[in-house]
Amino acid sequence: MPRFVVLRHESPHGVHFDFMLEAGDVLKTWALPQPPQPGLEMEGKALADHRLAYLDYEGPISGGRGSVRCWDRGIYNMVEQSDARWVVELAGEKVAGIATLCRPTGKPTRWLVSLIVR
Repeated sequence: MPRFVVLRHESPHGVHFDFMLEAGDVLKTWALPQPPQPGLEMEGKALADHRLAYLDYEGPISGGRGSVRCWDRGIYNMVEQSDARWVVELAGEKVAGIATLCRPTGKPTRWLVSLIVR
């Protein structure tokens, strides 16, 4: 099963949470204003793919980009995937349920993220 991680990222620009899904040899990554929570829909931003090392890494990030600490991790199952919609079933230490990521038309880096707990 592929893995996921949610990292609390403290940067010079403030705090956000990196939601990362293992996809082959990369992590598909979205920056969220807060960690996934049941019943809360939030806007996230798609980021460049990250290295798999972030599945297990905590600490400083090079280039003065701050530091990361694990907020949650686990495995996931892909339920649905297209260019504009990802639905995954998460089984983490804190979060377990269905996460939906939808990209609104005309907004290539903006995604709406919601979580339904089982």
